[in-house]
Amino acid sequence: MQFLKTIFWVLVAVVGALFSFANWKPVDIRLWGDLVWSPPLPFPILCAFLLGLLPMLVIHRATRWSLRRRLDNANRQLTDSFPPQPAVPVTTVPPGAAPIVPPPGVA
Repeated sequence: MQFLKTIFWVLVAVVGALFSFANWKPVDIRLWGDLVWSPPLPFPILCAFLLGLLPMLVIHRATRWSLRRRLDNANRQLTDSFPPQPAVPVTTVPPGAAPIVPPPGVA
């Protein structure tokens, strides 16, 4: 599965690089007033992608952290409620006791 994930991300990177090389033209972005910023086209696209990705990534990580804490706490409570049982001692046949013999026909 890791192999497929790696192939997917390599393909995404190659497509992104090809797009960047083909569209490396300055784009005018009007900020405020008469202030104009002219970055190459891939840069604003990358910024927009990261602005959408980063909040979702933070939410995902926070949710995983919270759920992992809850699961660890539940496991700890479960372990504490059932303490380990002492080992059952093996009973030995006292000397002079009659051995247990199975009935005939039972192997």
